[in-house]
Amino acid sequence: MPRSLQDILDHADELARRFETHEPSDLHDGAPLRAGREAVTERAANKRRIVDTVFAAREAGVSWSAVGGMLGTSGEAARKRYGGHHVTSA
Repeated sequence: MPRSLQDILDHADELARRFETHEPSDLHDGAPLRAGREAVTERAANKRRIVDTVFAAREAGVSWSAVGGMLGTSGEAARKRYGGHHVTSA
């Protein structure tokens, strides 16, 4: 059903009024979002620790096969994934 230009403008004005006067009634607890942020931060730190551990193992002469075994994968997969990483000072 076609609307007139005035109907569209009136509807837009009504929506704008609702938006401007809206008072949120369902305030959410931020704990789940904080927990998610902490989990992401921990995951990044754990990934960094894995890279550092692999680098230290390789510096100590540990084979890629042994590194892969430590990571639960093959030596070739470990080499492909971590062979190009270098430790940066933390």
